[in-house]
Amino acid sequence: MSDAIKHECGIALLRLKKPLEYYKEKYGSAFYGVQKMYLLLEKQHNRGQDGAGLASIKLDVQPGQRYISRVRSNDAQPIKDIFAQINNRISRGLEENPEFVNNVALQKEHIPYVAELFLGHVRYGTFGKNSIESVHPFLRQNNWMHRNLIVAGNFNMTNVKELFQDLVNLGQHPKQMADTVTVMEKIGHFLDDEVADIYQQCKQEGMTKKEASAFIAERLNIQRILERASRNWDGGYAMAGLFGHGDSFVMRDPAGIRPAFFYEDEEVVVVASERPVIQTVFNVPFEKVQELEPGNAIIIKKNGSVSIQEVRTPLEKKACSFERIYFSRGGDAEIYQERKDLGKLIFPKVLESIDNDTQNTVFSYIPNTAELSFYGMVEAAHKYLDNKKTKAILSTENLSEDKIKSILGESIRTEKVAIKDAKLRTFITEDSSRDDLVAHVYDVTYGVVKPNDNLVIIDDSIVRGTTLKQSIIKMMDRLSPKQIVVVSSAPQIRYPDCYGIDMAKLEGLVAFRAALELLKERNLYHIVEEVYKKSVAQENYKDVDVVNFVKEIYAPFTDEEISDKIAEMLTPEGTKAKVKVIYQSVEDLHKACPKNLGDWYFTGDYPTPGGNRVVNRAFMNFYEGKDARAY
Repeated sequence: MSDAIKHECGIALLRLKKPLEYYKEKYGSAFYGVQKMYLLLEKQHNRGQDGAGLASIKLDVQPGQRYISRVRSNDAQPIKDIFAQINNRISRGLEENPEFVNNVALQKEHIPYVAELFLGHVRYGTFGKNSIESVHPFLRQNNWMHRNLIVAGNFNMTNVKELFQDLVNLGQHPKQMADTVTVMEKIGHFLDDEVADIYQQCKQEGMTKKEASAFIAERLNIQRILERASRNWDGGYAMAGLFGHGDSFVMRDPAGIRPAFFYEDEEVVVVASERPVIQTVFNVPFEKVQELEPGNAIIIKKNGSVSIQEVRTPLEKKACSFERIYFSRGGDAEIYQERKDLGKLIFPKVLESIDNDTQNTVFSYIPNTAELSFYGMVEAAHKYLDNKKTKAILSTENLSEDKIKSILGESIRTEKVAIKDAKLRTFITEDSSRDDLVAHVYDVTYGVVKPNDNLVIIDDSIVRGTTLKQSIIKMMDRLSPKQIVVVSSAPQIRYPDCYGIDMAKLEGLVAFRAALELLKERNLYHIVEEVYKKSVAQENYKDVDVVNFVKEIYAPFTDEEISDKIAEMLTPEGTKAKVKVIYQSVEDLHKACPKNLGDWYFTGDYPTPGGNRVVNRAFMNFYEGKDARAY
């Protein structure tokens, strides 16, 4: 999307099911797991550029041997950084100890990350500073192997304060009020509970503490731990964890907001945030990679057994539609088609905006992530033109060769009219001094647009509109079209997201600002105060009773009225061309992405009770002039 917006995080869990000697013999290296984790994280680089981390656990080590390793980075290239550190450690170990080279047992004993169990994470920070302390995986350490816990996730919780207070009520003293800390400590608390219960059984059976330790690790009920820990969680999450003795899990929220996919064969179990990542890294077909269903956890025991177990009662599935529009890699077979369908479905509105004049219209896209929707829009345009040509030929009497050539000669004009200057984009990171620079983020292609042309530019979504106003429309106007039509393959973003995307403030959304302007123009601004009073009145309600009153801000207007106001607001002073903004309808979004019906940022219909509280809090912050997050 042309506006800068934070992405979601990505997770990767890998369990090697065979002894490390197997991978050395078959693939030539006992570092097979490290190599696959590098690929799993690099292929999900699109999901996180603020930080990356990797943790590993060695199975069946002797007391006194290090079995947990972790590395994290918030470097400018964090994935490259963590694997450079890992490679240096491995290379140094082999150089200093040549006898390790062909001895897998010695490699495992002495070299970090030569292990059977891995958890990796790529992070886009949506809350807090981008410090190394914020980078996953998180580690809860203990001298008892089975009480060590490593956690990483793609998630945001809407009720962090309540979760924090739950821990305080349990007698804990959390070091900070952050969802990552509260989630890990909640799991850790019920892990401790489970361990204590099993230990009592061991004592009754006359076991020594040493004997009990192995028994506890074998009998831990991961499903029960997760069910008890997540009981009060409100948010979207794909949560992954490793236990020191070798059990592991990935669990998904009850509405399926955040994605998780898995694959298992006789050699590996792998879980990741995106299906094509697993397909590519392990060279497996689409149908072999399964989606982890909402409210379920994939649980991998230390002995290698794998089970899918329900942890939370599933709700109506509301998987995030932004996954399909923008976040996930377009190489997924379903996502590729869905993004093309978004372009096809919006074409009738585009055709209406140009008065059916495809002959004098140039179609293009910006940025590169909108390319697939562009293909779909152009396919629809070709189909329209083919029908038009067929009708023209059938309705014309005495067709001459020249007339046929004239009819067939009309074509859809597609051009690359904007080229992003990636180096400049990296340079302008601070808002305070970037207004003049942002206007030069894209270069234009001169000579492809004629003065009487319409110029249609499709974007995957329009969130804030900043880059459109400060850069794109100004640049497109230099080409002297008669009309610039900006097309969003996504509907109007009207409400904040609280489940993982960094859209926390209402006033940052151009659709919200446009609705406010319309309220002022039509003497309806009293609605703003009424919504504020209704929101304040709900502050002490239980989440299940809270209503999203912010919908009343948009209620007086049609989608087209808000779109027209957005176009007016985003048109820079002095623009010669007429500017039109077109958005996808929610109905057509659902047609294009039938498996991902999460649409709360467009409709205000939040899938969890905490969402309504967040949107009302965001509105109160706006009304009160508070520059603060709503969760």
